[in-house]
Amino acid sequence: MSDIVLCKKQNPIILGIESSCDETAAAVICGRKILSDEIISSAEVQALYGGVVPEIASRAHTDAVDEVTARALKKAGIERGELDAVAVTYGAGLLGALLVGLSFAKGLAYGLGIPLIGVNHIRGHLAAAYLEDETLKPPFVTLLASGGHTAILHVKTETEFEALGGTLDDAAGEAFDKVARVLSLPYPGGPHVEALAREGKSSVSLPKMLKGEGGYIFSYSGLKTAVINYVHNKEQRGEEWSRADVAASFQSAALDILAEKAVEAAIERKVSTVTAGGGVIANGYLREKLSALCGAEGLKLVLPEKKHCTDNAAMIASEGLVRYRAGLFSPLSLNAEAYLPLL
Repeated sequence: MSDIVLCKKQNPIILGIESSCDETAAAVICGRKILSDEIISSAEVQALYGGVVPEIASRAHTDAVDEVTARALKKAGIERGELDAVAVTYGAGLLGALLVGLSFAKGLAYGLGIPLIGVNHIRGHLAAAYLEDETLKPPFVTLLASGGHTAILHVKTETEFEALGGTLDDAAGEAFDKVARVLSLPYPGGPHVEALAREGKSSVSLPKMLKGEGGYIFSYSGLKTAVINYVHNKEQRGEEWSRADVAASFQSAALDILAEKAVEAAIERKVSTVTAGGGVIANGYLREKLSALCGAEGLKLVLPEKKHCTDNAAMIASEGLVRYRAGLFSPLSLNAEAYLPLL
């Protein structure tokens, strides 16, 4: 391992592999430049069951991981022997699904004699912004909003983070999925709620999260319950109501506060840049809100492409680059972890 550290490159060629949920993905980067970014998804199959079935996801990964990796290498024009490291998600996620990607990455790294870099899936989401702006450097404030986490983070260095606050219960993405079911929308809920919201008006009175509270603490359980109660009461009384208006009202109540708090944190921490990561950041309403608020305060905003907000391997490779440059390699004994702390 010491020989590998001495031979580190500033702009290595890294293969990223992601298999934490229902996306089997592989990507190749050289430094912060994306050479390829491939995904094979089982989402359509999972939608038949209203959510991800772990066993089905694991089998789909087993079938797809070799193919998606071959696609990524071919599109990048890279031979396996040219790789400098393999970065792979080892947590958090579905344990069986993670084991498929991790086992494949271990075999590849061992066979090629190159470093294995285990990546925390959430840190991958945070590192996606580096692929959007090759000049991006800490310190900055990041808004994390995904299916499992919602938090405001102060990024001090590429490897050092401070969590300023997060959700006490449901994450933003989780709340979108639950409200989607109430509105009889298919899985995954986020894109369908957003599409329906475009047809409506934010005219339904819904609670703002932790109104009157300071800091950066969020709560989505009350908002989600308010939507459920509103819909059920209307149906029980036989009153007309607009699904589009409920979607629009929920979306604004759920997302306005995230954008406002991210900008507030940047001003408080005296940083000039705001970034964001996680599947919810693909929401167009939130992106527009962040852009407007950052523009009003003279802050630089760096948002990953929408396809790099949802699960993908380019973000895993990006965090792999961070860890490669810091010499943070993983042993071949690395195990998959269903649960990992935020940072």
